[in-house]
Amino acid sequence: MPLDLFTRRAAFRPTTLDRENRTVRVTVSTGAAVQRRGYIERLTLPDPQSIVGLPVLNSHRQDGLDNLLGRVVAAGVDDAGLWADVQISQRAEWLLGEIEAGIVTSASIGYRQGAATRSTDPATGQPVRTIVPEISEISFVPVPADKGATIRSNQVENDEITVDENATETREDDRAQTRAAIRQIARSAGMTSEQADDMVDRELSISEARAEAFEAMQDRGRTTPRIRTATREADNPATVLQLRSDALYARTSGEAPSDAARPYMGETLRDMARACVEATGTSTRAMDADQLFRAAMHTTSDFPQLLTSTGNRTLVAAYQAAQSPVKTTLARQSTLADFRPGTRLKLSDIGTLGKVSESGEIKHTSRAEASESYALDTYATQFAISRNALINDDLGAFRDWGATAGRMAAETEANLLLSLLLSNPTMGEDATALFHADHGNLAAGSALEVAALDAARKAMRGMKALDGVTPINATPKYLLVGPELETTAEQILAAIYAATVADANPFTGRLTLLVEPRITDSSFYIFADPAVLPVLEYSYLSSAQGPQMASREGWDVLGMEFRVVLDFGCGAVDWRGAYLNPGE
Repeated sequence: MPLDLFTRRAAFRPTTLDRENRTVRVTVSTGAAVQRRGYIERLTLPDPQSIVGLPVLNSHRQDGLDNLLGRVVAAGVDDAGLWADVQISQRAEWLLGEIEAGIVTSASIGYRQGAATRSTDPATGQPVRTIVPEISEISFVPVPADKGATIRSNQVENDEITVDENATETREDDRAQTRAAIRQIARSAGMTSEQADDMVDRELSISEARAEAFEAMQDRGRTTPRIRTATREADNPATVLQLRSDALYARTSGEAPSDAARPYMGETLRDMARACVEATGTSTRAMDADQLFRAAMHTTSDFPQLLTSTGNRTLVAAYQAAQSPVKTTLARQSTLADFRPGTRLKLSDIGTLGKVSESGEIKHTSRAEASESYALDTYATQFAISRNALINDDLGAFRDWGATAGRMAAETEANLLLSLLLSNPTMGEDATALFHADHGNLAAGSALEVAALDAARKAMRGMKALDGVTPINATPKYLLVGPELETTAEQILAAIYAATVADANPFTGRLTLLVEPRITDSSFYIFADPAVLPVLEYSYLSSAQGPQMASREGWDVLGMEFRVVLDFGCGAVDWRGAYLNPGE
């Protein structure tokens, strides 16, 4: 393992193990502080998309393909921190069994320290380094780096902790000897007792104390005051590229840059192109603007990557801001490994438990099953930034194209989901439309009023499982309408303080209103919580979730060409969690 690769414990939840898709969810980082030697380290959660596709290894071993256990196929951020869905390789079938049995319960991340900011902990006075980790891999390990950590889904109560008193005494003796040696080094170097106490409090090793004492003696030997200058951690070319990308994005979006990126805010595109070319060892002396940009795009410089990184951030920001509530609230997200139709299998309950006879015989039961399927399609667009815009440092066109591409990607997804919903697709389970009288989830048509919502709630409460017998008690949670019914829906769901019990509104605070402008008539939909009864599902290609931007030197145009590709598919997976009233 490289010396500059740091590791941290990562927790995963066995309850998220999906045998069919061979995936399990790992909490990569919570950003919690970790005590390093002489300072406290805190992590800033990176962009989730930056860890998608990373390898999953066996105990950080990088010396052969046999140690490759899988890949990260999805990532995101929730209340627990940065999480990753890990897909286990078919060659590692043993690992799935060990995870399912609770034998393998620990994971660890390998990362390199990226950009860092320094501060001081007000409570302890210790130095604090807040870094953006460059995560390079995730590993399953037998023993995590954090010995006191436990799996969040495993509740341990009344644990007995056995303490080895001899080992404790030995460690205390070692620490006492180290403290005594540090104080002796401080006295020999002519340092004050306060300086010695400071080195002891920071738990320096003996070699670190000697180095600090030698530096103190050199300081005293100089006749002029020593001025310490803070060194930038931007000496790493990858860090410099990231800081330039941050500065370029700040100029494009108008957001405030980070302190580390602020020195690069005055650089134009020409300045950045020159720096990228010179970083490859190529001299830019006597190059005019046209030659400079040609060299930046032709050579192995990082300039195309700089533009693509900034464009991706612009695209993602606009893409997330333009999301439809049907996708973000009513649909369930998944992934598909390829473009073949993906099948979603549904199993019925096992029914109530039967009485055991006097002979002790337990009767077998069977489960009904049904499946729905859909496939991914690819959607794409491309645009170009002219050579004139690059030379003129015109970021407006770049910003507008990136933001437009992000909004159009979100619009594409929303149009596909709404087209699916409004088309009332046929279900594979029984060859019947999603909303149909036979399913008990289609009203004859009426105005949006309390009586209509009452009928919808009764119908959903009466939904049965696949066996047609077991009630599932679908609970209405969301009311979806178009702009035509928005005001009416707000009036119905508003908290009204009734004078009598008969005038009380039973749906106040029970339904959440969602408005979708693509619904142009007076129809309205009732949905259960998709986490309990999903009706709509959408998927991305597991290796490319969300819109992906790539760039190249323009061929048909003089400048840079950018391409945005989206691999997306959606389908209806069940009808029991939704109800449609077509309106008057």
